[in-house]
Amino acid sequence: MASLEPKASAPAPTGRRRSKKMSTRIDMTPMVDLAFLLLTFFMLTTTFAKPYVMQLTMPVPDEKHPVDLAASKAMTVILGKNHRVHYYFGLNQPADKTVAAARLETTDFGAQGIRQVLLARQRRGPVVVLIKPGADSQYKDMVDILDEMSITNQRQYALTKLSPSDLILLTSNAL
Repeated sequence: MASLEPKASAPAPTGRRRSKKMSTRIDMTPMVDLAFLLLTFFMLTTTFAKPYVMQLTMPVPDEKHPVDLAASKAMTVILGKNHRVHYYFGLNQPADKTVAAARLETTDFGAQGIRQVLLARQRRGPVVVLIKPGADSQYKDMVDILDEMSITNQRQYALTKLSPSDLILLTSNAL
């Protein structure tokens, strides 16, 4: 509340009497109360950061009935270091001499990278993508490849471990 309190004035040294000056005193309590009410209101009604989540449905593993995958319908994507993506078509089966050896290609996560490869492969028919994160890959790479699966409407993909034959293929490609 604002209040005016009269203050007695002393006579001026020249002998003239000065007019009475009223001092003002402003009570800040209501303004502070209002500030805290507004602060509390906005803190309780504000949404701070919405989490970014991706819906991922994983099937229950069935060990009694393993899924056989034809090499003609398979594409393997290996996540490497420095945000690189290595891929090959088919299955890497070096023990099977009837199947040609896999040829490893390398690309990135750009719009002209793995996305175009997935779209081109889908145009030829249905494909199952096997995603294998490497030891040098980062978590962001996994999120990026799952985003690419969503962007390209890839319906069938699986997260699997990197096999020893894939490691041999990676090391031979690096040389």
